Amino acid sequence: MINRRQWILLAGSLSTLPLGRIGTAFASDATAKIKAAVDAAVKPVLAQYGIPDMAVGMTRDGARYFREYGSASPAQTIPVTRETLFELGSISKTFTATLATLAEIDGKLTLQDTVGQHMPELKGTPIAGVRLLDLATHTAGGFPLQLPDEVKTQDQLMAWYRAWKPKYPAGTMRVYANPSVALLGIVTARAAGQSFAAMAERRLFPALGLKRTFINVPEAETHAFAWGTSKDGKPVHAGPSPIAAEAYGVSSSTDDMLRYLEVQMGVARDVPEPLARAVAATHTGYYRAGPFIQAAIWEQYPAPTKLEDMTNGNSSQLMGARPNPATAIEPPLPPGGDVIFNKTGSTGGFGAYVFAAPAQKLGIVILANKFYPNEARTKAAWEMMGMFA
Repeated sequence: MINRRQWILLAGSLSTLPLGRIGTAFASDATAKIKAAVDAAVKPVLAQYGIPDMAVGMTRDGARYFREYGSASPAQTIPVTRETLFELGSISKTFTATLATLAEIDGKLTLQDTVGQHMPELKGTPIAGVRLLDLATHTAGGFPLQLPDEVKTQDQLMAWYRAWKPKYPAGTMRVYANPSVALLGIVTARAAGQSFAAMAERRLFPALGLKRTFINVPEAETHAFAWGTSKDGKPVHAGPSPIAAEAYGVSSSTDDMLRYLEVQMGVARDVPEPLARAVAATHTGYYRAGPFIQAAIWEQYPAPTKLEDMTNGNSSQLMGARPNPATAIEPPLPPGGDVIFNKTGSTGGFGAYVFAAPAQKLGIVILANKFYPNEARTKAAWEMMGMFA
């Protein structure tokens, strides 16, 4: 166990280190304990699932620790660092939710609005009557997890939304899906009169204090963009899709994602007031589904919680690939309180996880360049959290 004073002293010693690998730069007992604990949690996962590289970041009270494994580009032996870019997969959805709540604060929309109020081309179809809140909580009525491969253009996408038919009444079942959250982003951008990517990259990311977070990775940053690993072991990045930006298209680094968690937990004090309100609004609890409370994308667990509940909540089979009854919380649960929240994310070549315990001001980021089970990510973060119990 590492106490708060040891952590602060450790963080002070690490802050003078270069941005490269910290691997062998351990001088204090506290540092050695963190290294041993992170290695114990991560190395078996790397070996079991054949993950080529991984970056781990931890923040406690705003002090950060980093640990990296492997190479961002094995062919060139480029070491992974805290600035290496990884595809975040569905963690991107939390940014989409934040843009929606920020648009609400700006007076451009409300989460109680229906899709048809902002998308006249969808009026007269079942999706037109779905609330934006339903899109943000996976309770729209039963979208498929993925957009069909044959849908490749915006025109085809709108035709697909027009043809969609719900399986359940809105607000009754949680069905995790990319197309529903993507539509939330499309509506938000339409209401704001901007492209989604421009809203995210020109306004949201800079306001959050994120310096290496992108939807479109600039050419100058491609050297720091890790290659993912496909099922057959080939280097891969996510391909184009008309819903990629809104649903799973953000790439970032451990350093930026720790900053993002610090904003979520209220540790970062330099966030513009409207944005801080928007971030807090994404933590409002709207539904109970399975073992967690569904907020606007974020999945929250009342603290203290059990590892079994979190692994079940992050299970692709239990909560990702099947519908689960959603019980509305009336009135919605306000942001705050003693909760733990998390989000997994995956693409064809990457697996990511973010975890935060605001009461302890503790956040954990795990970014890997290969898909591996959500349950393994949850367990590794849980073991790291145990250092501070």
